[in-house]
Amino acid sequence: MRLYAVGESCAVLDLDTVPDPVAQRRLWWVAHRLRAQGLGSDVVPGVGNLSIFFDPARDEVEAVLQRLSDTWAAARPRAEAIGALHQLAVRYGGAAGPDLDALACGVGLTPLAVVELHTAAEYTVQCLGFLPGFAYLAGLPAQLHWPRRAQPRTQVPAGAVGIGGGQTGIYPVESPGGWNWIGRCEQALFNAHAESPCLLLPGDRVRFVAESFDA
Repeated sequence: MRLYAVGESCAVLDLDTVPDPVAQRRLWWVAHRLRAQGLGSDVVPGVGNLSIFFDPARDEVEAVLQRLSDTWAAARPRAEAIGALHQLAVRYGGAAGPDLDALACGVGLTPLAVVELHTAAEYTVQCLGFLPGFAYLAGLPAQLHWPRRAQPRTQVPAGAVGIGGGQTGIYPVESPGGWNWIGRCEQALFNAHAESPCLLLPGDRVRFVAESFDA
């Protein structure tokens, strides 16, 4: 584990490895605790790391690093999941998921089997990134792991459900993207005007529910 500063206003705790679920929950616990203590202007947990952004005129970097170290040492997260459970309806295949058939062919399954596997799993939000409100979801069944598209799309709509490598996720806003687009979710994931702009937060859990399937 390393503690270091990035410039004058950011401190980082880095596990230097891809964490197991227990270590990741410990990072989320530390993030919750630091927010509750009002340390810094923003606390951002990643996969195996955590960053604090602060005002150097108010807090000295060495003091922030020490607080990070002390909070990590004292962390006692619960064994069970700490986040909310979200059940999200998805329309799979057809115009709502134009890459479903190609992905199914690539992994050697029928499109229906892909949908059944995708909806059978419970996913955990590892971190947010790439786009505002984009949640990287861990827990994708190994049978569905498939590389990103060789040619990314210049436009993917908000709500597109994709698979990229060993992860799945939902595009919260319209964007270019290279993940395999298998379905569409109508639930709003990001609202810049809301008090809490992002629906999905690190530590939350997600289950997909098939609203429809177009072979």
